[in-house]
Amino acid sequence: MAALGLLALLVLLLAAHRPATADDALRCLSRNEQRAAIADGKAMPLATVRRTLRQKVPGELVRARLCQQSERLMYLLTVLARDGKVRHASVDAANGILVGEP
Repeated sequence: MAALGLLALLVLLLAAHRPATADDALRCLSRNEQRAAIADGKAMPLATVRRTLRQKVPGELVRARLCQQSERLMYLLTVLARDGKVRHASVDAANGILVGEP
């Protein structure tokens, strides 16, 4: 009987968990899609974004991805700081504004 109650609780918890919708999903662009987005003016070039953010997120850029999140393009940056710590930053690709440092 206890196993049946546990099973019912598990089913309830799984039903309550809302899976990510297509709007929440993060899809990173291919190189060709990145070039097209920059050429169409939908995203700033990475070099421009990096220059403007150097004071806020100093260090060596280790990885950069241009991704679609909902209706906007975001640069997801991984930076190795001079103190050896890895920092992550999210930048709105359309205007270069830092929107997050998780």
